[in-house]
Amino acid sequence: MDFKLSEEQLMIRDAARDFAKAELLPGVIERDNKQEFPKEQVKKMGELGFLGMMASPEYGGGGMDTLSYVLAMEELSKIDASCSVIVSVNNSLVCWGLDTFGSPEQKEKYLTKLTTGESIGAFCLSEPEAGSDATSQKTTAIDKGDHYILNGTKNWITNGNSADYYLVIAQTDKEKKHKGINAFIVEKGWKGFEIGPKEDKLGIRGSDTHSLIFNDVKIPKENRIGEDGFGFKFAMKTLAGGRIGIAAQALGIAAGAYELAKEYSKVRKAFGTEIMNHQAIAFKLADMHVQIEAARMLVYKAAIDKDNHENYDLSGAMAKLAASQAAMDVSIEAVQIHGGNGFVKEYHVERLMRDAKITQIYEGTSEIQKIVISRSILKD
Repeated sequence: MDFKLSEEQLMIRDAARDFAKAELLPGVIERDNKQEFPKEQVKKMGELGFLGMMASPEYGGGGMDTLSYVLAMEELSKIDASCSVIVSVNNSLVCWGLDTFGSPEQKEKYLTKLTTGESIGAFCLSEPEAGSDATSQKTTAIDKGDHYILNGTKNWITNGNSADYYLVIAQTDKEKKHKGINAFIVEKGWKGFEIGPKEDKLGIRGSDTHSLIFNDVKIPKENRIGEDGFGFKFAMKTLAGGRIGIAAQALGIAAGAYELAKEYSKVRKAFGTEIMNHQAIAFKLADMHVQIEAARMLVYKAAIDKDNHENYDLSGAMAKLAASQAAMDVSIEAVQIHGGNGFVKEYHVERLMRDAKITQIYEGTSEIQKIVISRSILKD
């Protein structure tokens, strides 16, 4: 076991940290208040390579390992989780999915633009009646020979309006159940493709979340990813890696809240001394630090499992479950340490607390992670 990061990994972590402080921190409160998509910040992240970190260099990607991606996600999430979820979806779900399972033609046409930030991607699985139960797809893609006809609705889609390309999961043959599901690349602007109103969310308010409506959208046959019936497997494989990205986001939210609380405890005075000198506060900080470090080890372990081409279903689920719980617990305590100031937007911790909650819900709820974990540990 080697807990040391390489020089390259440290450089990536520091670059993400510097970028977050210089480019994401200014205006982060205003973007949250206005639910403003961080267009300029996303453009800069694309230019710096943050949107295609793990993709093949052949298609404009960084060719980096998962651990480097996790390090960047953690630093970005300390400052702005709305920006980091855009990075997560584009990297973990869209670019990785296309790079791993797409055809050479699909990679050349779409991946080369997604890795550089010229275009943004979205992953479309969830539906009104198919969130955690991904097998119950109501969206259909009927095979018409040289094309498919897509009909249905997708809900809670990150980058819903800002994306250019959408990976859409749909049912082609209901009789085959999960083996009749396919994944398709759909382009924004195609006839019959409509984008619903923006969701007014508790947290990650700078990220645009929309419903998508498909009415007889014609999809060329060459835009199907993999063989017929591969869609469910594609979704599960892709989401397993996506959970590591969201675990890293949760870890960053927790670490960001902790760092703010620790610094505040050094300057805020009560009863004649800095509040860090009161055991009630010192013990809170100790518990927060331990919970973050424990989550960090699980997140790094999942990333390393993926890099070593080992099964990361269990480690990824454990990482997401622990890190998302840490994000909630630590951010709540950070608000408490700030007292009344914690309830005020200018101190940032209230936003981090609001952002933390979604990490227990998207890309598999905490309850789903427990199902994955329990099945894994009980099958032997």
